[in-house]
Amino acid sequence: MSRILIAICLSLLPFQLIAAETAEQVQMKAQIEQLEEPLYSPFIERYVLDELKALRTDMAANRAELIQMMVDRELSAVDKAVSYATNTVTYFFYLIAAASSILVLVGWSSIREIKERVHTLADQEINSLITEYEQRLHAIEQQLSKETQQIEENREKIERTQEVQSLWLRAGQETNPTNKIAVYDQIMAIRPYDTEALTYKADAVLEISEPQWAINLCHQALESDPDNGHAFYQLACAHTALGQLDEAVHYLQRAVSCSETYREQSQNDPALSPLQSYPGIEDILKPGTDS
Repeated sequence: MSRILIAICLSLLPFQLIAAETAEQVQMKAQIEQLEEPLYSPFIERYVLDELKALRTDMAANRAELIQMMVDRELSAVDKAVSYATNTVTYFFYLIAAASSILVLVGWSSIREIKERVHTLADQEINSLITEYEQRLHAIEQQLSKETQQIEENREKIERTQEVQSLWLRAGQETNPTNKIAVYDQIMAIRPYDTEALTYKADAVLEISEPQWAINLCHQALESDPDNGHAFYQLACAHTALGQLDEAVHYLQRAVSCSETYREQSQNDPALSPLQSYPGIEDILKPGTDS
């Protein structure tokens, strides 16, 4: 009897496991649906960059292989042409030798003239072939050099992009404004006209109470990108720190006209809290108003 009960329990065990797994799946789906923000890992972008690098490397390898095949075919054609020319000249000399044997009876002077003429024509034909194929080989060398240079430029561009990406990740992890400024300087050493690095450096400079420095950085960014909303927003914060509220409101209006996200951000930003008492600021920051 006990053996029968054990067998029944064993037969019901898979159904219990399936029910438990179904409950866990339902719980996991419920947790996923309750997420308010997307899951994010800072290494996803690095993975994408690595995949992009691998793809470009494969494309470069395929291109180099195709060029090598073209070169091999050109060299094979050159070899065949030179062989054909050599055989032609050889057979021609055989024919001349046979004719010379016949013309021996005519006189040695005629044979000498024929021999010199044949040598001259043969030299001209061979020189013409050599010149033509030298030009072709030179064109192939130039094409190979150009493709190699392009591949090298793409490789350097990928390396710079990876380095800049790693510096941005490092800047996002830094909490000390001075360290952030040093990281942004490294980014601008690689990309001197990176407006995003300039504006984020201005933000870090404001944290160490250097508003005039931040203003200079923002104007540098606007020289490259006149519609940079982040630069306008940082100018508003810097002029607010200097007590120049009229200029701060002007630049805040420019920032809001570039992006509506700065409207809500400015209401919760401690750096812009002195503007809350500015006359007419409610109309400027009112959602849906045209700044």
